[in-house]
Amino acid sequence: MSTSDPMSVSELCRYPMKGLAPQLLDHCELTPGETIPFDRAWAIENGRGRFNPADPQTIPKINFLMLMRNERLAALDIDFNDKEQSLTLLRDGRSVVKGALNTPLGRQLIEQFMGSFMEKDLRGAPHIVQAEGHSFSDVSEKCLHIVNLASLRELERALNKEIDPLRFRANIYIETESPWVEFDWIDTQLKIGEACLEVYARTERCAATNVDPHTGERDMAIPAMLMRTYDHQDFGVYAKVTKGGVIKTGDTVTATP
Repeated sequence: MSTSDPMSVSELCRYPMKGLAPQLLDHCELTPGETIPFDRAWAIENGRGRFNPADPQTIPKINFLMLMRNERLAALDIDFNDKEQSLTLLRDGRSVVKGALNTPLGRQLIEQFMGSFMEKDLRGAPHIVQAEGHSFSDVSEKCLHIVNLASLRELERALNKEIDPLRFRANIYIETESPWVEFDWIDTQLKIGEACLEVYARTERCAATNVDPHTGERDMAIPAMLMRTYDHQDFGVYAKVTKGGVIKTGDTVTATP
């Protein structure tokens, strides 16, 4: 593993509502053992589902509206206000609904809109769910997802196409000069700004990456291409916060075995 290559944070993202568009951040404060604040804090059940707020568990994402199967979601952008815990959904730059997710009325407003907007995909009335301290990640551990943009450029060369990095729904996009170096970070500590993160696993990709995050078009076959070219379907890594603090775009990233 090379630790001398310059590395820095290119973008920070969070996804307040699982399955919907990201919110780009210029900074955030991390807490040990937690995700980025409000990352995947809410989800929309496709009809009444299996999630129990009194006993929150990680359950298969098929229970929720998600980009992998419900590509129409790509037509919506979001804006989230931390203080109000309000979510605004936008289409073509115009607000279509706004609701405070910490209130029954606010959730109902968004549920009613999604009931109409996603009507053809629904198995029942959409239902927003949440539990204190729970994150609707696809993995049980509270973590951040990291993507190396040098690896993305290698993937673009292999496919001979431009690839929007938002297809990978990462929290931290890191600019490096070394493709695939992130796989050498397993069991390594990354120092970013005031915080430290321990990288613990590679990210196995699913068919959600085949969907253009802006148009909803299924125009690529990224997991299949990864398997065909590299004999695996991994792209990106998961990391747990071990030391809290503020991180921001432009921060230098250092890896320590």
